[in-house]
Amino acid sequence: MISAIVLAAGLSSRMGALKPLLPFGDHTVVEQVVSVLLASPIDEIIVVLGHRHAEIEKVLVKWDVRATVNPRYTEGMLSSIKHGWRAASPHASGVMHVLGDQPQLEASVVRTLIAAHRASHARLLVPTFAERRGHPILLDARYRDEILALEENATMRDVLYAHTDAVQTVPVETDSILRDMDTWREYEREIKYRERLAV
Repeated sequence: MISAIVLAAGLSSRMGALKPLLPFGDHTVVEQVVSVLLASPIDEIIVVLGHRHAEIEKVLVKWDVRATVNPRYTEGMLSSIKHGWRAASPHASGVMHVLGDQPQLEASVVRTLIAAHRASHARLLVPTFAERRGHPILLDARYRDEILALEENATMRDVLYAHTDAVQTVPVETDSILRDMDTWREYEREIKYRERLAV
């Protein structure tokens, strides 16, 4: 089985507004992300929350996902990644890290990563567009203990660098893997991009 960890615990400090609840099409940003995952061959969706979690939980109630609050979210993204891995099913063969501020995520990318994982038994899969690496990434569950043991100042890049021989890049035909948003200007850019796609 494949579990997905949606990272939506941040402070949204650079945005100046709560990113997960910003409008995006017919949904909020976080709803858009989980709706794409629900249209993909993902067996379990865990949304890791922190800042203003109660407001986001209210929105997620109608979706078939499991929201969980990381009490240490102020320590950074790694703490939320660890929290998500602890919450994931012990039966998962792979865990996908999904950015909660990447509403342009496409189900085709998720399917491509999972297909590559199942076909090649690759341990660390990273999508690329024009030779640039993006998100989401898919990790074999064997890395669970290593991730949970990472020091506070570490990042997932440290795991990838430690296992370069196990990393498989997966080319995709969309730049959506590169499109996240940290500022209001980037949010407006993504809204305009979505509108152009809808024309």
